[in-house]
Amino acid sequence: MRKEGQLGVENLNPPKEVAGRKEWLIALAGNPNTGKTTLFNALTGLNQHTGNWPGKTVVRAEGFYWYRGQRYRLIDLPGTYSLLANSPEEEITRAFLYNAQPQVTVVVADASALERNLNLILQLMSVTPRLVVAVNLVDEAQRRGIEVDAKRLSQELGVPVVAISARWRKGLDALQEVIRQVAEGELRPRPKWLFGEGNLIEEKRLPENLVAEDLFQGQEGLAAFTGRSGVSEADATRERVVQMIFERAATIAQASVVSGRNKPKRDWDRFLDDLLTSPWTGYPVMLALLGIVFWITLVGANYPSEILASGLFWLEDRLWALFSVVGMPAWFSGFLIHGAYRSLAWVVSVMLPPMAIFFPLFALLEDLGFLPRVAFNLDHFFKCAGSHGKQALTMSMGFGCNAAGVVSCRIIDSPRERLIAVLTNNFVPCNGRFPLLITLAALFFGQNPGQKGWEAAALVVGLVLLGIVVTLFVSWLLAHTLLRGIPASFALELPPFRRPDFGRILIRSFLDRTVFVLARAAVVAAPAGALTWLLAQPGPGGESCLRLLAGWLEPLGRSLGMDGFILSAFLLGLPANEIVLPILLMGYSSAGMLVEFGSREELHLLLVGHGWTWVTAMAVMLFSLLHFPCATTLWTIKKETGSWKWTVVAALLPTTVAVLVTFTFTTLVRLWGV
Repeated sequence: MRKEGQLGVENLNPPKEVAGRKEWLIALAGNPNTGKTTLFNALTGLNQHTGNWPGKTVVRAEGFYWYRGQRYRLIDLPGTYSLLANSPEEEITRAFLYNAQPQVTVVVADASALERNLNLILQLMSVTPRLVVAVNLVDEAQRRGIEVDAKRLSQELGVPVVAISARWRKGLDALQEVIRQVAEGELRPRPKWLFGEGNLIEEKRLPENLVAEDLFQGQEGLAAFTGRSGVSEADATRERVVQMIFERAATIAQASVVSGRNKPKRDWDRFLDDLLTSPWTGYPVMLALLGIVFWITLVGANYPSEILASGLFWLEDRLWALFSVVGMPAWFSGFLIHGAYRSLAWVVSVMLPPMAIFFPLFALLEDLGFLPRVAFNLDHFFKCAGSHGKQALTMSMGFGCNAAGVVSCRIIDSPRERLIAVLTNNFVPCNGRFPLLITLAALFFGQNPGQKGWEAAALVVGLVLLGIVVTLFVSWLLAHTLLRGIPASFALELPPFRRPDFGRILIRSFLDRTVFVLARAAVVAAPAGALTWLLAQPGPGGESCLRLLAGWLEPLGRSLGMDGFILSAFLLGLPANEIVLPILLMGYSSAGMLVEFGSREELHLLLVGHGWTWVTAMAVMLFSLLHFPCATTLWTIKKETGSWKWTVVAALLPTTVAVLVTFTFTTLVRLWGV
């Protein structure tokens, strides 16, 4: 049994008993972007989203899998390059390994970048001997002419090594068997001390476990041992230890890796990197790909949306007839059918087709490795804005969900720069705002048959770019006023391009994004529609609460190129951005219910009938792009910052920007008489 405060010795903690069977605790560690989370999903079967870029896993995830009648509790630790730094990823990993003492630690390494991965492996060998190395992505490495000799690597390290391809589930049976053998003591790894004979440790007479302790607790252990020389000698010793880790990693990699065998004649990864990250071609290609994605979404979503709308509103008529037959009161039928059901039907028919097209395409770009190149291209701009380069990654996460983007800001070490990223993440459109932007773009800017949706697609791309520009400007403003400081530097790793697993992308993007967002919208839309129906009913004085609210907001709405009903819809849509347009249409209806439509053309006529022009549509799109976050994102900001003050700032700051931008746009249009 390990003595208190001692590391680097055999961990003999017994497994837990769960329902009369053993449960082994397994830690999953590794560098970012080695496929660690993919392996976690493959073993546990959990539906955790994976992405092809570093820093995606910010907090640890937990799951279970069964093997030979025993349960294995698998902890997916954040990706980290070292145990020596002090970022949130390193701190979480260090704390878990030090306190939980897992029976087995599986280190996932990238076969095509083994030397870099060995730095962490050698550090972990100093901490625990119960180590298994899973060399992942062997298929990608072979494609690039790189082969890892797993047997030789195991001999060099003194721990079991298994070659796997987690994405294609190759080698997982062998890995599970090795994990079992190490956990039960059948296989006892004998890690070779990383410094070898006649090394610094012997010269300084430093015990091995003290160096391992230093990996967790800083320089106090070495300073106490070196004693009279104080911190300076401890720092020098620590630097020498780090240097020897790198030297040992290079030696092992040279002995275990064979490169150049069957190497392709042309390095396509290098060619694509040069194309996508060049200042001359990177930005045009990036904009072109985004434009193609939005064009496919706009063109492809029209007919499915019409079919869904026709079917759902046909069902509404049948439900109304059924309620009439059973004698339901008219107010109750209106509350449920014209309020809750009709709002839900509108959300499903309008949101489902574009999401079912857009999210798989977006996931495909992510899986290919395109999004990290976008972040790389934007890194320079964020540094110029006085914020952290990793904000490019957290901003890209916000395209999926602003709440997820806020959580991903944990990968930024500096509290000041992390707060800047949190406060500005809302300026890129999320899942809930994309359907509104795409719908209005198609209705008012995609009517020219000769263009076939290109005008609308270009407009949506332009709005995305505007959101990025506003993010940079507000980040610069915060960095030079409320949150002054010197931006920190970091290294952004570009992952290799990977052949996408189209089946997994279609299933995962549909279940994890389309169905998840649609379900969230539906859960909010039904009660919100019912509440809006109540607010739209005439009161004792003949005026509804919704009309009173709209009348009160009318002057502000007109100054912004909109009206009071539009601003009321944004306020009532605080629970979720997806329900803004359904609430607006319900407010427009004098009957206090959402008006039916069977096609986008009918929806266009409905809005035009209430005074909409292209200026109105543009003002609504600008305000939707930049206004306050949804309730879920605001609550996430409160949890991440621990401050109501910054949560209020996160709501008021984008709203102020939205008002200023929309007012400026409307004023310029009026001055020019367009």
